[in-house]
Order: sequence, then C-alpha cells, then structure tokens
Amino acid sequence: MKPTFLLRVVLCVMAWRQRDRSRGAVDGAHPVIPEVPGPVPSAVALRDLRRAMGRPCFPVWLSSLSVRRWTDVVLSGDDSALTARVFRPKGRVRGVVLFLHGGGFVHCGIRSHHGICCRLAAESGALVVSVDYRLAPEHRFPAAMDDARLALTWVAQALPDVPLAVAGDSAGGTLSAGLAQWAREALPGRVKAQVLFYPALTGPIAPSSRFLFARGYMLTEEVMNWYCGQTLSQYRELFDPRFAPALADNLEGLPPALTVTAGFDPLRDEGGMYTRLLRQSGVEARHVHYPRMIHGFLNGYSFLKDGQRALHVGGMFLRDMLRG
Repeated sequence: MKPTFLLRVVLCVMAWRQRDRSRGAVDGAHPVIPEVPGPVPSAVALRDLRRAMGRPCFPVWLSSLSVRRWTDVVLSGDDSALTARVFRPKGRVRGVVLFLHGGGFVHCGIRSHHGICCRLAAESGALVVSVDYRLAPEHRFPAAMDDARLALTWVAQALPDVPLAVAGDSAGGTLSAGLAQWAREALPGRVKAQVLFYPALTGPIAPSSRFLFARGYMLTEEVMNWYCGQTLSQYRELFDPRFAPALADNLEGLPPALTVTAGFDPLRDEGGMYTRLLRQSGVEARHVHYPRMIHGFLNGYSFLKDGQRALHVGGMFLRDMLRG
C-alpha cells in the first residue's frame, strides 16, 4: 500500500525541492536522540518559518460559512493572558472543546487551524476554543502546557455547568493528552473526552514507525529532532509525562479517548500504543487509522477525503461524549 496519488505527488515535489536546497551536502545518518537544547535559528528564519506555516489551510471566509460566528478573545490568568479564537456552531451548543494546534511547539496558531476548528465545531455541535499558546524556542517546555492549563481552567470557571473536552493535532495532541491527565485531579469530572489527531506520546521510546518512515513522508526524524531541540532545555524532560503522556505512572480514570493515526507517519505506532495502554487501565479508548495518509493530513481536509472523514469521526465522538 502507498499514500494516495495526490499525496505522492506532493511528497515528490517536496523531495525535489529538498534535494535542490541540499545539493552538495554530505548525507549521513541522523541521530535517534536529539540534541537538547539545539541551536536556535535566527529571528529572521523563525519569522519566515512561522509566516509560511501560519497560513490558513483554506480561505478563512469560506471555512467560516460552516459555523454561526467566530471571534477572538483574551483568556486572562493570574500573571498572563492568552489570545484564543472561539467558534460557535449553528444550532444548540452541546459543550466546549479546547483545541490545541500542532506545529512541533514552534509554529502554527489559531489562524493556520481556523478551517479545522470550523469543521470540528460544525461536526461536534460544540463551542470550540482554539488557543494561541506560547511557542518555542522563545518559550520552552513546559510553557505550552502551562498555557493549556490556564486556558482550560479559564473555560471551566467561565462555564461551570458545561461539559468540556480537549482536542488537538500533532503537538496539540500531545498537549491534549497531558492536559487530560492533569485535569483528572485539577478539574475532577469536568473533561468528558479527549481527541488526539496523530499525537506524539512516547518521548524517547521509539516505536518501529519512527524508523520505517524516518524519511520521505514530510515529518522526518531530522525534523522531529529539531523540534525537540527547540522545545526542551534538558534531556530529562524527554521522560516528563507532560511531554511524553504515555510514560505517566497512572492512566486510570482518564476521560474517553479517540486517537487518529496515519499510515505513513513516523508517529503512527505511538497512537496505537497509547490506545492499548488506556484500555489496559480501564479507559474507554477508540483508535481510527487512515492507512494511506501522512502526518498532518487534517490540514488538507479541503482536498483529502480522509481529512474530512477524520474531522467527522472526531466531531461525532465529541458530540456523543458531551451529550452523554
């Protein structure tokens, strides 16, 4: 089995551009363990990366037609404030989903994931709150998790009688899993569901998919190592459950989970592993796999049927859990 024809074309173009940029370079083996902390890119390089990756995956005005309205708000805590974007679905609101975007903890934001959140709000019937958490390397671990906790606490206090859920893709899926673990004690009974789209969960423990798809499928081992080097300050943080939720001592009592994985993703096996660990701990856990997709395929939902299906499945899961 191979990725879909359209994805193969995209991957071929990306590979050709990469070869052109790296012509003359020596091709060596990439280290399994990342350099922590890694060399920090220049301010100009970071600005260009975030500008390129921060573009919405679908025109904002067009994707917004699926929701009643959206607005930007400020979530304030004791010593800090976060920008968030709130998406209100059409019809009756069933609950609130705190959404945490992907981007390796380094890039992307509420604008890049606008269309995904519109779809998720429409499918789930829930208010979706997308958070612009602080990014690395300016704000290293655990800054993103601290911001996620602040946001969930703010929502829980603002809407004390409304069922809550957490969701996110890639690094946002990592944050969502860690946030669900934290909320088990901090906000007992409030979080009813967690939806994890192709998350990173196992930290330094590398399942076989990390080696099988280390190159050639957009998210490479080299890129993952670079993200770790930008995000972490010490090697011991690789084992912290806030960064590697599968390494938590206790997974009992967590809210029902849906984990979505892609067939040609180095993170593929981490989602399946976490699902098994949750089930062994007595947690309701579902696993949906798209064998011909690559990491980040939700961002192509406008032209990838599986991206649309994954958002529909995630939305229906949230709808059921919030209603229940």
